[in-house]
Amino acid sequence: MPHMRAMLVDSHCHLNYPGLVENEAAVIARAREAGVTAMVSISTREAEWADVIAGAERHPDVFATVGIHPHEADQHPDMDTARLVAAAAHPRVVGIGETGLDYYYDRSDRNRQKASFRAHIAAARETGLPLVVHSRDAEADTIAILEEELGQGSFAFLLHCFTGTKWLADQALRLGASISLSGIVTFRSAGALQEVARGIPANRLLVETDAPFLAPVPFRGRVCEPAHVATTARFIAGIRGEDPDEFMEMTARNTLDLFWKMAA
Repeated sequence: MPHMRAMLVDSHCHLNYPGLVENEAAVIARAREAGVTAMVSISTREAEWADVIAGAERHPDVFATVGIHPHEADQHPDMDTARLVAAAAHPRVVGIGETGLDYYYDRSDRNRQKASFRAHIAAARETGLPLVVHSRDAEADTIAILEEELGQGSFAFLLHCFTGTKWLADQALRLGASISLSGIVTFRSAGALQEVARGIPANRLLVETDAPFLAPVPFRGRVCEPAHVATTARFIAGIRGEDPDEFMEMTARNTLDLFWKMAA
C-alpha cells in the first residue's frame, strides 16, 4: 500500500502580513505540498478582519478568526462583545482572537488589555467558538482572568505560541486549555520549553507557525511559512518519542475538535 501523508494543521498564522500576503498563492501551494491540510489565519486588529476573512473565502483550506491583539487594545477602546459576535457569524470564522495580555512590550494600557480580553472571552462564550489567547510576561493575570471568567460560564480556549513556564502550562491545563507550540520549541535555547512540550497531554496539544514570524530551525531568520509547521511537528514528535505521522494526525484532530466550525 502506498504511504498516506498524515493530516497536518497550522493552527495559527497571519497570511495577511507582509512576507506572506505578496505571494499568497505560492505560500499556500507550498503549505499543501508540505502536507498541510488546513490553516487558521488569525486577525490582530479590526481593520484586518475583512482581509483575513476574504483570504479564507478564496481558499477552502484556510479559515479565519476575529480579534484584537493585546498590543492593539488602546487602538480599539470601543471594541465590545457584540461586534466580535456579529463578525464571528461569518461561516469561515472559526475562532475569537487573538486576545490576551502582553506585559513584555506593554504597547497598550494593562487595564485596557484586561477589558479587551474579557470582551473576547464573553464573545467566545456566546458563540461557542474557541478563544485564541496570547500571554507574554503576564502569567498570573492571564490565569486569574481565565479562572474568574470560567466561573461565569464555560468557554474553550487555546494558549497559542506557548513559551511560558511549567506553572503556566499546568494552571492552564487544569482550567481545560489546549496548548499550541510554534517553531520556538526547536531553538537551541528552548530547553525548558521542550521539557514542557514533553508533558502536555496528547489530546491538548496543537502545532502552529505564527507565520511570518518564528521560523523553526533550520529556517530560523527567514520568513516563516505555514509549510514550516511540518518541521516543528516532526521536531516535537521526536522529543516526545512519538511517530511523526501519528503526531501530525493527532494534533490535526485536536485542532479540528477545538475549532469545530472547520470540520463543519
